[in-house]
Amino acid sequence: MARLRRIGRTGALAGSLLLCLVPHLLWRAARRRSPWPQRFLGLAARSVGARVRIEGHPFRGDSFIIANHVSWVDILALGGATGTAFVAHDGIAGWPVIGWLAAQNNTLFVARNRRGALSSQIDALRTALAGHQPVALFPEGTTSDGTGLLPFKPSLLSVLLPPPRSVRIQPVHIDYGAATSEIAWHSNEPAGANAKKLLERKGRLDVTLRFLEPFDPAICPDRKALAAATQERIAASLSKHLPPSPRHAPPV
Repeated sequence: MARLRRIGRTGALAGSLLLCLVPHLLWRAARRRSPWPQRFLGLAARSVGARVRIEGHPFRGDSFIIANHVSWVDILALGGATGTAFVAHDGIAGWPVIGWLAAQNNTLFVARNRRGALSSQIDALRTALAGHQPVALFPEGTTSDGTGLLPFKPSLLSVLLPPPRSVRIQPVHIDYGAATSEIAWHSNEPAGANAKKLLERKGRLDVTLRFLEPFDPAICPDRKALAAATQERIAASLSKHLPPSPRHAPPV
């Protein structure tokens, strides 16, 4: 049954892509902003078994979304719900199919280890923010086990001091509830192994996107304070909603 679930979900993913690809290319040919990447991400999330629930209110103006990072499903769920573009490391650009798909959603690829690249990356991010599409960043830099947060890297937050326009930061807590430990992608687990595990998983995957109160980055004196302020907000939500440890779970 696990193999059948994997085949079925992979087929649903392929079907979602085929459904959205042609109209997306037509939109692009007409030089119009395409709604189809967002629709594809939403369909792709459902295809892999995710059921997305929103708490709070996504900011309707120009926003810079900062979220915790647990799984590759984060991108499907958050992108499908908001239409945001993502900041991703440049290695993804070379991945077959996935790199091309990411580029269709205006993903900004940044070099993690290239010295002297930060200034040009901030300029590119500033240009992206000027396009009125929300931009999302996972400042941990990698996925965690979902029970806590890794240190937030503040370098790219320089783009918000000062922001190119009246941009608000919206922290988002991505929460998989009791399934977190089962689906989290961490500890150098190969991407293929994690994808296989998730695609073969029995039942649906409930994902809650908690949109926390947006705030003006101008209240922070520098990028480190900005990273700390955002991390504190997400950490508070994570702590509040963390599932109880099995050792402390009430008896059945």
